[in-house]
Amino acid sequence: MSMLIVIIVLALLFDYINGFHDAANSIATVVSTKVLTPFQAVLWAAIFNFAAYWIFEDHAVANTISKTVNKEFITLQVILAGLIAAIFWNLLTWWYGIPSSSSHTLIGGFAGAAIAHAIQDKGLSISWDKIVESQTIMKTVLFIFLAPLIGMAISIFITIITIMRNIWLRIALIALTTALTVFLFDRFEESKMDEGLQKFIKLDKYKSDFTKAENVLIASPTDEKAKEEWNSADKKLNKAKDIYNQIAPQIKNYDKLGADSIAAFAYNNGLLADIEVSKLKDEVRNANSYLVLEALSADNIEKHDEFEIAKKETEKYKEPLKAFLKKEISVDSAMVSINAIYPIDPKNAEKIKSKIEKFNIRQSFKKDIEKSDNGGIVWGIIFTSILFALIYLYVEKIKTPTAYSIASMFKKLQLFSSAAFSIGHGGNDAQKVMGIIGAALIANGSIQDFGQLPNWVPVACYLAIGVGTMSGGWKIVKTMGTKITKVTPLEGVAAETAGAFTLFFTGQMGIPVSTTHTITGSIIGVGATKRLSAVRWGVTSSLMVAWILTIPVSGLLAAICYWLIRLWMYTY
Repeated sequence: MSMLIVIIVLALLFDYINGFHDAANSIATVVSTKVLTPFQAVLWAAIFNFAAYWIFEDHAVANTISKTVNKEFITLQVILAGLIAAIFWNLLTWWYGIPSSSSHTLIGGFAGAAIAHAIQDKGLSISWDKIVESQTIMKTVLFIFLAPLIGMAISIFITIITIMRNIWLRIALIALTTALTVFLFDRFEESKMDEGLQKFIKLDKYKSDFTKAENVLIASPTDEKAKEEWNSADKKLNKAKDIYNQIAPQIKNYDKLGADSIAAFAYNNGLLADIEVSKLKDEVRNANSYLVLEALSADNIEKHDEFEIAKKETEKYKEPLKAFLKKEISVDSAMVSINAIYPIDPKNAEKIKSKIEKFNIRQSFKKDIEKSDNGGIVWGIIFTSILFALIYLYVEKIKTPTAYSIASMFKKLQLFSSAAFSIGHGGNDAQKVMGIIGAALIANGSIQDFGQLPNWVPVACYLAIGVGTMSGGWKIVKTMGTKITKVTPLEGVAAETAGAFTLFFTGQMGIPVSTTHTITGSIIGVGATKRLSAVRWGVTSSLMVAWILTIPVSGLLAAICYWLIRLWMYTY
């Protein structure tokens, strides 16, 4: 427990450092264009960093981060080593004014420590794919290059639209782009709800179990046990597919039906009956310290044997719980039956009883659907487009345009675009630390999966990054605001809006991109719109080198930290 507390404290410290390290991303342009003073800018950014807590509800990025490393190799020592390495690299790059990625530092550190742990336990022959989620790592590495390119393309597009002389063509392009964006985000919402549905009814798990059983049967076609397991896996998979096929059309009509109606349909048609028992069984055994035992079993042979017994026996909890859900027995009778199957620790008795009494599969399914609703973000995009269009009309058609009025308009718009980017920064970067704390709680056995993350975790993470942003980060502000290219208020609006959109876009996809890379690409884009020579490419190439080095260097530092932690633990 003491190591878990140390990890949580270090994780929030990293979030704080991330705040002042990446403060430049949110405020560099508003400071360099003198729209706000440095103090006003960091206060402005910090407020909207924390505001992201009420906007990003599904925590897709945090979930991705928590799954960077396969569960088998997630230990508290691994997480501790990754955090120490990430904090060191962040402070080092901040000291030298290099806007490196805090996100990639964290991912590199987490993966590097896990690889060191796997090699220590399994030897050098272990496969890379068994240690880390290679798809997540490759996607993250790919967006080292894609995030700045997306930001650059969008900032160029916004700048070109803004300087167009024909205002009606400009508004028409804004309307068309908004419609395409809304359509794109609607597809994201549908995809995430579909993915959430598959996970909720365990279709993804049954697919994996079936594939494993099939591979075993192919290797041993005469093995009776393998045949039994294949038949069982096939039966579960087909049943889950049938349930999925009935609920999926409802999910596609989410905008018309709503989460409550979909959950009611699934519940009233008995489509949640099997998963209801399974989920209640999971909650009951987890409340009986099952996850703590699982965490301890990784490094302890006696606990491993005990866990294997618990794993097998607690599956039998389903029978009395099924009877309770059918109202055939009372909660007290269910408790007696559960205790007879696998003993309940007396200290957990009240907690388990409360879990059984309060369990509601319909409400649970409803909340799971609502997590993927991105309506707030979509309406924010629509509002932004309307706001820009109205301001353009006012300045150029209602009020006689002058150089002063145009400059004043963009200075005011920069407050809005900076706020939008700060929301994206808070939503993207605070979630990464949530992912690490979530992984630590899972490794400690405090929770079963990321869906059970306590409410205090997101609050603490968003607060830490907000306070960190208020602390500034002036060395990096100078690099971002003046060294790459000279930024005007118009270009500041374009860069920040492009950066905000990129962060919202990748956040919906659950991709942990770098806010640093995103805003840098956006700033390069507005500079290149004037002329290519307006961008100081020497500074840009130096930043690229730092970006590329971040993941491998952080990984190496984390591996060293892990071995030092192991040495210290065995010494003392």
